[in-house]
Amino acid sequence: MTVPDAVPSPTYRKSLLWLVAVGFFMQTLDATIINTALPAMAASLGESPLRMQSVIVAYALTMAMLIPASGWITDRFGTRRVFFSAIVLFVAGSLACAASHGLGQLVAARILQGAGGALLLPVGRLALLRTVPRSEFVQAMSFVAIPGLIGPLLGPTLGGWLVQYASWHWIFLINVPVGICGCLATLRFMPDLRAAVLKRFDGTGYALLAFGMVAVSLALDGVSGLGLRQVGVLLLMVFGFASLVAYWLHAARRPEPLFSPEMLRIPTYSVGLLGNLFSRLGSGCMPFLVPLLLQVSMGFSPLHAGLTMLPIALAGMAMKRAAAPLITRYGYRRVLVINTILVGASMATFALAAPAQSMVWLVVQLLAFGAFNSLQFTAMNTVTLRDLSPDMASSGNSLFSMVQMLAMSLAVAAASTVLSGFTDLFGKATPLDTLHAFQATFAGMGLVTVASALIFWHLPPEARAVQPEQPEVSGQG
Repeated sequence: MTVPDAVPSPTYRKSLLWLVAVGFFMQTLDATIINTALPAMAASLGESPLRMQSVIVAYALTMAMLIPASGWITDRFGTRRVFFSAIVLFVAGSLACAASHGLGQLVAARILQGAGGALLLPVGRLALLRTVPRSEFVQAMSFVAIPGLIGPLLGPTLGGWLVQYASWHWIFLINVPVGICGCLATLRFMPDLRAAVLKRFDGTGYALLAFGMVAVSLALDGVSGLGLRQVGVLLLMVFGFASLVAYWLHAARRPEPLFSPEMLRIPTYSVGLLGNLFSRLGSGCMPFLVPLLLQVSMGFSPLHAGLTMLPIALAGMAMKRAAAPLITRYGYRRVLVINTILVGASMATFALAAPAQSMVWLVVQLLAFGAFNSLQFTAMNTVTLRDLSPDMASSGNSLFSMVQMLAMSLAVAAASTVLSGFTDLFGKATPLDTLHAFQATFAGMGLVTVASALIFWHLPPEARAVQPEQPEVSGQG
């Protein structure tokens, strides 16, 4: 690989840390700031707020698609050029989002924005890995991970404030000055690193994997978002799963596949990966559903809804310190089985939501979900990556990051489909009808999360030691 002309000074490395942290902050803030703005965006674009999930799905799915290729792209074109291009794409997508006059235009702009966001953290992490001394790497990644906690804490409230006192366009326009500063800082502080020997990219495997993810996600979103009939949904689902199976058959025969099936022979990795996917399939819909419920059925203003989301983030941050002692004492299997049930149960309590309910009870619900969900992320993340060998670490982490983003996309798409089905069942003539649909959706998605506890039961009972946690690519952990 190429390296900077001299060993980076501590000041240079600190500037690089801030650059990567700001890029991660842009990504995580944008993933959460939009949730409280969806009803206002729907009204402006002439759409139903219950049909706006494609704005979130498009962003998360684009990130899931590009993460597997991020390493090869960086090795081919260099960290500086790719990181600079990622910020430019992100800012261009933000401008296009603000200029959108229809849902189709907004979804297309979110795809462009997601293409930039998908490269920010992987490229920044790679630059740190190749620049920061090994003895300082864990501390450096912990510093970069802080914005992953601040973004979800600030995003919903800032989004609600901008919608209420300005307009929804500003949730995208605020990325422009930050992006311009990021571009200038990239040219100054980002080293130009790339692989000395470029491996051949598994284009066939990537195409099969990407098509499978898109097809399955669109099939779930097809009923509520795209208006597809059952035949279209069924065909997409069949082709999607067939493509994913074809990828693993292809990978088993290829010497250097995109993701080696050998990783799935590691019990903690395979169980952790599947558990992540199905657990997040339920809980990942909450940042989307809760602000919608509060504004559409309970009469909250955008700012009030954003402020109401603060207990989730605060409880999540507070729970981080207690996670390691709990896992060390009781083991991964017991903690994840019990806590997954608690996450699902805390979600299901929102089936009791009503306009006249006490604000204190709502805060208690949000605190409980935030604490249990934070423990869930910490346990799932660490158990999944703990037993990977050094030669599998990079590939395993990329697959894990892809699954995280795919789960976010599938969770929103699945919840929207369930909500659409219950809306058709209960009707939407009055806010009370819509409230019943929300209540049933929370109960249903809570049960999906509870069911995923069966996956974690297959973890080795002796697994206890806690390794340093990997940062959440989506900013939810």
